[in-house]
Amino acid sequence: MKSGKIILRGIVQGVGFRPFVYAQAQRFGIKGTVINHGSEVEIDAAGEEFDAFCREVVKGPKMSVIDSVSIEPLPHWNPRGNFTILKSQDGARTGFVPADIATCEHCLHDIMDPNSRYFGYWATSCTDCGPRYSIIKSVPYDRERTSMDAFPACTDCLKDYENPGNRRHHAQTIACRECGPKLSLLKGTGETIQAADPISAAANLLDEGNIVAVRGVGGFHICCVEKTAERLKQNLGRPNQSLAVMMKPEIIPEFVVEPTKEEWDLLKGPVHPIMILDKIDPLSHTSLSQLHNLGVMLPYTGLHHLLFAKLKSPLLIMTSANAPGTPMITETKTIIEKMGGVVDYILTHDREIVNRCDDSVVRDGYLIRMSRGFAPLRTKMDLGDRQILGVGPELNANATIYKGGFLITSPHIGNIRNPPTVAYLEETIEKLTSLTGSIPEIIAHDLHPQFLSTRVAQELAERYGATLCPVQHHCAHIASVTTEEVVGIAIDGVGYGEDATIWGGEILAGSPGNGYMRTGHLEQVLMPGGDLATKFPERMLYGILPNEETLSLLQSRGWNETALRILAQQTEKRFNTPATTSTGRVLDAAAALLGICQERTYDGEPSMMLEAYAARGVAQSMEISIESRDGRDVLLTSSILRDGMEMLNEGICVEDIAASIQTTLAKGIAQLALAGVEKTGIQTSALSGGVAINRSIRETIIETLKESGVVCLTNPRYPFGDGCISCGQVVTAGILAKEGRI
Repeated sequence: MKSGKIILRGIVQGVGFRPFVYAQAQRFGIKGTVINHGSEVEIDAAGEEFDAFCREVVKGPKMSVIDSVSIEPLPHWNPRGNFTILKSQDGARTGFVPADIATCEHCLHDIMDPNSRYFGYWATSCTDCGPRYSIIKSVPYDRERTSMDAFPACTDCLKDYENPGNRRHHAQTIACRECGPKLSLLKGTGETIQAADPISAAANLLDEGNIVAVRGVGGFHICCVEKTAERLKQNLGRPNQSLAVMMKPEIIPEFVVEPTKEEWDLLKGPVHPIMILDKIDPLSHTSLSQLHNLGVMLPYTGLHHLLFAKLKSPLLIMTSANAPGTPMITETKTIIEKMGGVVDYILTHDREIVNRCDDSVVRDGYLIRMSRGFAPLRTKMDLGDRQILGVGPELNANATIYKGGFLITSPHIGNIRNPPTVAYLEETIEKLTSLTGSIPEIIAHDLHPQFLSTRVAQELAERYGATLCPVQHHCAHIASVTTEEVVGIAIDGVGYGEDATIWGGEILAGSPGNGYMRTGHLEQVLMPGGDLATKFPERMLYGILPNEETLSLLQSRGWNETALRILAQQTEKRFNTPATTSTGRVLDAAAALLGICQERTYDGEPSMMLEAYAARGVAQSMEISIESRDGRDVLLTSSILRDGMEMLNEGICVEDIAASIQTTLAKGIAQLALAGVEKTGIQTSALSGGVAINRSIRETIIETLKESGVVCLTNPRYPFGDGCISCGQVVTAGILAKEGRI
């Protein structure tokens, strides 16, 4: 009989690893024990089929990630009795806890099966599915260290939990209607409504046109049917913003272009993200989205499936319950206080949401928002022995911890511009450091000295005695894609530049270790009124084209003489007119030029509306003007907008002009990158930044580079937008630390 100690390291908590090992032991007649030590599973095993047992256990259950396996002989060890699962112990924490997982098909069958004791129970789960990150308080991942500790398992659940032949064997979230969390239905003002079946009652209220706040896995959604969409948007103060919708799979092809196989696999897989898909008719369902696309997701919890089983409507609007720029609401008392005037009713439960987690968003296979299902994200990378924290940027922020060869990136946090979101950032950092057992020695942050995230970094550095490492925003963008030497293309809305101006259309050649040389950028233009130019894009238009023709256009759009005179004088005298090379601001100005958007009511609205118009147009040829200024190549965006204005005067349709501006801007950016390739001899490029979410711009840049033999890298694991910045900060700091430079 052969025996040995098997140690598997990786993501082995919350994935049913010990029950999986137990099942294999039963299969191969193995005796011994299995124990969870944080990020390690230790198996002492003996049996005639030891080798076959080893071959199977190293595969792990489907949600696990195995980093390494070691097998040591245990000579002359002959255990007595059967194979046993031992109680978890704390240990290494590099594996971390997996993200929340959508309800699996087996549990969904149980929920819908009248013969199952889980029939109709909304919080049904097993070792393969259910909440993980959102309920964990500390590690190792066992029930007593989650919010499920408040719900002691009943006799029947304990039988399932202890039964090796049951897929709920050692499922920490096991519960049923007898012992598990309970639902309740409230009025928006908080009064309890007596309902034998809160889900059926909520479905009826939704079909009648009411707005209902629904407490899910990582926070509250605000829900309604399509006919109520306009009222919901008015209540929320988001009259133009698109709203994500949830529907059954068979309904999707009625609204949007049929997803690809890869998109279907992702929609139906463990993550169940919101997926941005093109509408069949770009001008349809405008109450849901004024864009040419729509954010769609499938029901991903037992509660969602039961709600849709009772609902007559084919879809539900599912938008996060939060004010713009503030964290998602997780507590019932807060939804009553903050949203009581927005929602008519509240469908809630009594399981604590320990860690809030918003829905993830995907488009064309690329992440837009990394959260539920994707995060916490664990990335293997050798950045040395020092522990590093990256606090992220100001907008669309998250945080990243590096320890022991792994980066752990948190779910999406939001815009760090107000006390609640700063508190959420601090809370998330506290959770990451606690779960990973990390004490940061280096804290990386944005170069901008006034960002609230920078202040958080400074306070944490003082607390931990850590070294601060400022990292320029766009350098972090490129570092998140690759550590290799590349010609980086960073295109977004805003980032504090090394010259204290606002960057956002940058060609950066180099690597995180050696630094980046700015070989090119978009034309530096003015932002009359500073932040006002982002809210009112017609100001941005004048900042790029400060001439009488623009003033005349603005006058025709309703600007009075006094406002026009102040705008012109402000720009001429350079009073409160910061300079920028931002790609996002050029797109904003183009939207203003074409009369598509005069006021931004949500982040990214002008450029997103421009893309929606461009998707219905045909691009026409426009001249690309590039000049050398101060040794750098500069794309003249004023020339592009001037040509756009001429096309407008000629009566060319707005859709074609929008497509022409987008395509020309993208080709010009690609030419800047190719000039950087020629200057440096670096033959690989890397693309990052929120503007790259725009399909036409992204694909035009990548294809133009490809035609010249230049490969363009992107990062499929992190968002194009600022959700990649904390990762890039940590990567940069880690490489500098390894080289002894910090």
